[in-house]
Amino acid sequence: MDVENIRAFVIDVPQSALDDLQDRLARTRWPEKETVDDWDQGIPLAYAQELAAYWREGYNWRTVEARLNALPNYLAAIDGLDVHFLHIRSANPAARPLVLTHGWPGSVLEFFDVIEPLAADYHLVIPSLPGYGFSGKPTAAKWSVEHIGAAWDALMVALGYERYFAQGGDWGSAVTCAIGMNHADHCAGIHVNMVVGAPPPDLMSDLTDAEQLYLARFGWYQAKDSGYSTQHATRPQTIGYALTDSPVGQMAWIAEKFHGWTDCGHQPGGQSIGGHPEKALSKDAMLDTISLYWLTASAASSARLYWHSFRNFAAGEILVPTGCSLFPSEIMRLSRRWAERRYKNIVHWNELPRGGHFAAWEQPELFASEVRAALAKMDL
Repeated sequence: MDVENIRAFVIDVPQSALDDLQDRLARTRWPEKETVDDWDQGIPLAYAQELAAYWREGYNWRTVEARLNALPNYLAAIDGLDVHFLHIRSANPAARPLVLTHGWPGSVLEFFDVIEPLAADYHLVIPSLPGYGFSGKPTAAKWSVEHIGAAWDALMVALGYERYFAQGGDWGSAVTCAIGMNHADHCAGIHVNMVVGAPPPDLMSDLTDAEQLYLARFGWYQAKDSGYSTQHATRPQTIGYALTDSPVGQMAWIAEKFHGWTDCGHQPGGQSIGGHPEKALSKDAMLDTISLYWLTASAASSARLYWHSFRNFAAGEILVPTGCSLFPSEIMRLSRRWAERRYKNIVHWNELPRGGHFAAWEQPELFASEVRAALAKMDL
């Protein structure tokens, strides 16, 4: 796969786009209040209005824009598509290369607080997925997980990293696994904080207490929290019209997941009773990512990854050395005996005491220590 025209990139959202956002927020047409007293029907009206009011009156996009621009940003044309990435070269002469991949509704922003600790020992490449953030929007129906994995492999080699490690969660886990499966000539090992796979039927008797809890959590996700994925996987263009036209629609679509997927006070089985997203993430942190999706109009283009790859999200055996870090509020968790059916060379396995789906964002210190511990057991 060709990688061409690697060049520096500066983020500069036009003021007109921010003014338009303010205008649209001021003219929001609201639905009626939900008929329950929790998040069971979705993001409650009162909190949606509170978050939208802060977005309009208290939030400043330029703060996160400056924080991004303080890092080395680049664009590269990969297979004809401009891909945005951060590239932080370590000052450590013994540093090893590592590519970090986000998922939905994430972005490169979720890695902000792990860049400094990881850059002490790793050269970091942090791309925005195609159709996400400041990466280009694909115009051809070919950007599956496998294609993205091949693009990341080509990018790493083009940057001079013939051997490297890969890390990811959510779609980043799927891309990382695709790299490990298909590019082991360059990829020396992987680390995932979302360990995905199907519990083997022959291991479904005599379940441990932990395995029963994992199944309850995923059962709650399937029953109450997975509607978005069906829409993304079947009709991404249709949902794109609504979310690209309404900032509050985009905000609610994403903020609901910050509630459902973070370690923010849920009951053990995943039920939403008692949870609140601001127990895990600040308003500003949530709105940084929501604003990124809104300002780049990436609702449809980000959702199309589900159309390409959701049915094969956890397919294929992985033979390269693998580190697995399981955070308690993750959507899907596997026991080690289940995971070993897919991940054939697990060299690091740890179950953490706190954290959720957005591990690097929620628990940066734990996340960084897990990546270090896992990759320390792998040779380049």
